Amino acid sequence: MDPNTPFIHRNLPRLLLEAREAVMQHTRPSLRDHGLSDQQWRVLRVLGEHAGESGGVETGRVAREAFLLGPSLTGVLTRMERDGLIERSRCPDDARRTVVRATAEGLRLVGALSQTIEAHYAWMEARLGKARLAQLYALLDDVIAMEQPADQGETASRFAA
Repeated sequence: MDPNTPFIHRNLPRLLLEAREAVMQHTRPSLRDHGLSDQQWRVLRVLGEHAGESGGVETGRVAREAFLLGPSLTGVLTRMERDGLIERSRCPDDARRTVVRATAEGLRLVGALSQTIEAHYAWMEARLGKARLAQLYALLDDVIAMEQPADQGETASRFAA
């Protein structure tokens, strides 16, 4: 590519980050009011979504679903356990693994914050319209699925054409 040639497409990663930050501007004040960081909220949201799983959630799954690297997750979980928001224990099926579950206080926060967050989503839906918000979700799901690592055979055939 000629270094003097401008980019043709807009900077999608930057736009996605900017959109995330715009949405989080509405969420962060509520998180801070409850003494939570963005990362702690992501962990609580994951644990709230899986609260019905009596065995807890394996930490690797929490890391994947909350988009936290292992070392960061360890620090976040340590602070959350200290604050009484989560409990950690050994996995009953594999003692080398750790499972996490939200405490009653952690689930109380999930309930309280979910009302605020859902109210913001309702506002977005009213502004964008139900169809456009659904389209946004669908497009984001499509981009995520499209960019997931594929097996080598599929990747090779896509780029062979």
